[in-house]
Amino acid sequence: MDFKDKVILVTGASRGLGAAIAGAFAREGALVAVNYRENTAAAQATVARCIAAGGDAWAVRADVTRRDEVDAMVAEILREAGRIDAVVNNAFHPYRFDPDRRPRFADLGWDAFQAQFDGAVQSAYHVCQAVLPGMRQRAGGSIVNILTDLADQPLVPYPDYATAKAALAGFTRQLAADLGPHGIRVNGIAPGLVWPTDASRATRESVREQLAAQTPLRRVATPEDVAGPVLFLASDWARFVTGQVVLVDGGLVMR
Repeated sequence: MDFKDKVILVTGASRGLGAAIAGAFAREGALVAVNYRENTAAAQATVARCIAAGGDAWAVRADVTRRDEVDAMVAEILREAGRIDAVVNNAFHPYRFDPDRRPRFADLGWDAFQAQFDGAVQSAYHVCQAVLPGMRQRAGGSIVNILTDLADQPLVPYPDYATAKAALAGFTRQLAADLGPHGIRVNGIAPGLVWPTDASRATRESVREQLAAQTPLRRVATPEDVAGPVLFLASDWARFVTGQVVLVDGGLVMR
């Protein structure tokens, strides 16, 4: 896949899955806007890896749950690069995948659900609205939302996180139908457990081994496993694919 002269915005890209996605785009020649909220040093490290991989990148700070900051970020990208060809909505509210100490539904207040909705759905809403005028003007663009296979099969129940991601899957399909006539494609990637990331470090090895044993490909995903399908959906190779949620979990969930 050739992303030369393409401008890609990846939210939550200072580390973990977002950093891997940013680096994968850079290896294919893209100019990557590395969004981050707080950790400037981590974002600059992602930028350095993108440049070392053969692409170009710069860090853009914004809390994507705040519309004013998202608008300012998108305006900066347009000033610097002139366009945004694809967006990967990867940012989400901080979460720990810890089966031993996860909160049960009976102990969860609505504020926990609201935080996850804000991190997943509200942030994607803000980013999509901000990039929409430019994509409509060029009659093209690709949006890829990062979801989870837990919305289909809660092998380990995380009610607040998975419910918010399920809502983001619905948002993905609705947006695909609405924006398709403008040449804008919207798809989702639904990984299983991705390890190692900051969110998954609390998942003990025995749980990872149990998930791997139930997975046809007999392992859990790495960030690089997820990055490839993201690039495919953002590329011209997927120019007639929209409104789809692609499961990237080694066959753990099949449909």
